Amino acid sequence: MIRATTILGVVQKGEAAIGGDGQVTLNDTIMKSKACKIRKLYKGKILVGFAGGVADALTLFAKFEAKLEEYSGNLERAVVELAKEWRTDKMLRRLEAVIGILDNEHAYIVSGNGDIIEPDDGIIALGSGGSYALACARALVKHSKLSAKEIVKESIQTAASICIYTNDQITVKSL
Repeated sequence: MIRATTILGVVQKGEAAIGGDGQVTLNDTIMKSKACKIRKLYKGKILVGFAGGVADALTLFAKFEAKLEEYSGNLERAVVELAKEWRTDKMLRRLEAVIGILDNEHAYIVSGNGDIIEPDDGIIALGSGGSYALACARALVKHSKLSAKEIVKESIQTAASICIYTNDQITVKSL
């Protein structure tokens, strides 16, 4: 299990949003409180976030962006090709991160084991606070009229009140 963050992505009604808390921990010490763990890629059309090692995640973001360019923005194809390369390449296989990827229609979680998960409800969650944020987001999607961006922010805020590896310095990006 990757600790030390909460990343949440929501796709609903043609809108996508991803957010992350800002806390960086090393063992049991908070090293930084305002890190940004999410990015927009491929001409601002794709949202990504990570849990795990920063250098590993940035390497994967670069690989993924290259796949998006190679496949002309075809998200599904780029995700599959990233997972294949990540799993089979001797160096990439050692990277310790999990990434969440969204556009206005799809949400994926990709890991180095070759896992590609596309949740039925369009909600992805990563990191130690992910389960708390996921539960909150599912309730808000079902019982509120909040936008995807508002759901992401409120859900991570809730996770921050429960998970010691999550803080309330939240960054949210949307499409």
